[in-house]
Amino acid sequence: MRRFVAPAFFLFTSFAASLPAQQPAASRGDVYQLKPTPKTVAWGHYDAKVPPVLRIKSGDTVEVQTLISFSPDQLETAGARPVQVEQSLRDIYREVQDKGPGGHILDGPISVEGAEPGDVLEVRIENIRLALAYAFNTFMPGRGLLPEDFPYARGKIIPLDEKRMVALFGNGIEIPLHPFFGSIGVAPPEVTGRVSSGPPWIHAGNLDNKDLVAGSTLFLPVFTKGALFQIGDGHAGQGDGEVDLSALETSLTGTLQFVVRKDIHILWPRAETPTHYITMGLHEDLNEATKIAVREMIDFLVNEKHLTRDDAYMLASVAADLHVTQLVDGNKGVHMMIPKGIFRRGQ
Repeated sequence: MRRFVAPAFFLFTSFAASLPAQQPAASRGDVYQLKPTPKTVAWGHYDAKVPPVLRIKSGDTVEVQTLISFSPDQLETAGARPVQVEQSLRDIYREVQDKGPGGHILDGPISVEGAEPGDVLEVRIENIRLALAYAFNTFMPGRGLLPEDFPYARGKIIPLDEKRMVALFGNGIEIPLHPFFGSIGVAPPEVTGRVSSGPPWIHAGNLDNKDLVAGSTLFLPVFTKGALFQIGDGHAGQGDGEVDLSALETSLTGTLQFVVRKDIHILWPRAETPTHYITMGLHEDLNEATKIAVREMIDFLVNEKHLTRDDAYMLASVAADLHVTQLVDGNKGVHMMIPKGIFRRGQ
């Protein structure tokens, strides 16, 4: 059944790393829809003490509608027509008072019944659709990878051709689209308090991982009762690194199924696509982020593919690829991808 949701007013432990392939099809539960309103979004933070706006059960599916995380004034100054700015964005900018410390407008939190600290929340990204006919890219003084080279601000409205799935950047340049949610995560451990939506961390959050498109599955360690899932920061596309601070920023609609996993335990977010297993490292130092991603891949290969640690290290070197996920959000991101095709069926 489909439920249309009105706004609701509701120890940090280390675990041995483990991630099997996606669980066999979970029983299909109820289907909900969550729209962004001043009462159904968290502005700029993940926080274990924020009450959920929606409560669901394991196996349920939610259609989320997320908003571009820039102000109507910024979009109109860059060239968007007033009619192109969503009314829900105007409402949120006018009415939401509890803001920060980050700048992302995130749907949620969503509480998943039965999720407890130490569990894993499996998030199956079933579908992602464009919600606007344009994207926005911007750089700002003091931000991005090269603030010394670009000590000023500029924003650019970039038309999107949904039929051809390309962005019309200009001057004959067309960019293939691969929509994904830049920020997708759960509440951090309660002892950390409110954390900014800017830097990604163990709770995931602002991963900016362009491989998390429709058909992918994200595995998130749970740190608080209900997990308290949030999502937003829609991107129509992005280059690895996101060097100027932003991607093809836009509004998106997505369909996600949530499954509570009590049979696996992980330290850091991981993911799976139809073709690859993905581990992630997040740290203010790029080398340390890389080491985390590689160690997580070694642990995955040891625990799930039953390799020795020596062979796992070797296989990571000869068959897995490292990508710089993003460099501009405080904690830098690195993800490592190993193709499923190298493993014999049943391995």
